[in-house]
Amino acid sequence: MRFQVIGGVQIPEALIAREAQNHPAGDGAQAWSEAANALAIRALLLHRAAALGLSAEPEFDAQGREETTEEALIRAVLDLEVAIQPPTAEECRKVYVAQGHRFMSPSLIEASHILVAPAGDRAEDIEAASGLARRLIQDLALSPQRFPELAKAHSACPSATAGGFLGQLTQGDLVAEVEQALARLEPGEVADEPIRSRFGWHVLRLDRRAPRQALPFERVEAEIRLNLEGRAWAAAAARYVADLAAEARQSGLLKVEDEAEPPRGATLGALMRSPGAAAGLEAWLEAGDPALLARARTAAAEAELDLAAWVLRQADAFVREADDDAWTRLISAAQGAEDPALAGLGAILKRALGAEPRRFTLMQRRP
Repeated sequence: MRFQVIGGVQIPEALIAREAQNHPAGDGAQAWSEAANALAIRALLLHRAAALGLSAEPEFDAQGREETTEEALIRAVLDLEVAIQPPTAEECRKVYVAQGHRFMSPSLIEASHILVAPAGDRAEDIEAASGLARRLIQDLALSPQRFPELAKAHSACPSATAGGFLGQLTQGDLVAEVEQALARLEPGEVADEPIRSRFGWHVLRLDRRAPRQALPFERVEAEIRLNLEGRAWAAAAARYVADLAAEARQSGLLKVEDEAEPPRGATLGALMRSPGAAAGLEAWLEAGDPALLARARTAAAEAELDLAAWVLRQADAFVREADDDAWTRLISAAQGAEDPALAGLGAILKRALGAEPRRFTLMQRRP
């Protein structure tokens, strides 16, 4: 197991344990190592921001989430010290030629329909709607030009005011049953059977089909340029961080220390969510804390879950919601325990169930 030490200070285990939840990995030790590396990089970038005397105002992302002050400082460092050459028009065109399949317009159709909605949920209502739809198809077979007229008279869709015309459509715009039926039609053809959906019965006509077409380079050049810039910036930022870490190691600011085995809390995140740990908890509590076991069984029964499933639910809730103080308490409980995972689960259950209520009596028995 490798620990990152910044300026002689080891990254606290509680922070690494919390960060590890953001690094899914094959095992807990790998997640722990990746989390420690991420926190070390963060610390180095913040140290660099301080050395440069930077300050930054937090910004909002596209979802309206605000940066933390630390995130703003890291962004300021990278904005200042990571530079790339913008791609040329020739480089963009090479991508356009080599990956032309990415720059195609979607296939489009134009279609019209008459929606015959049942008057109610009774079988006779459904049968009446189906019968009307079939009669409309028969009428259109004799007089196809009457489609707009019949749509205005009978369709329960707002498109009735436009003669049933649905406009230009791409895949996913219509319910699956209608899309599949239109795919079997030729332009100008009316389906010979009404198509049923959750809305009712559809009399369908395909008006036009436009296949996918290559978009002109001018339409997609900005998109290609942005993509190339993003990839170039990510590569440059990775090189910058690697160089920053190398300089920090040479100067003694960053040290990576090896330990023979991971700390007790290192793999708790993985172990505590394993069915084996949850199943073993019952015997462990039976021997060490039967009162807590009884309370856990009661809570599991109230949630209509077996004990192992309920324990795993509490562990997952802890991982999502615990703050640094809660993680510190959990790791303290697990460190030195014969089985850290079970000790950690026990601490989680105590936190989830709260302190056992004290019992009082009004009168004290005399001997």
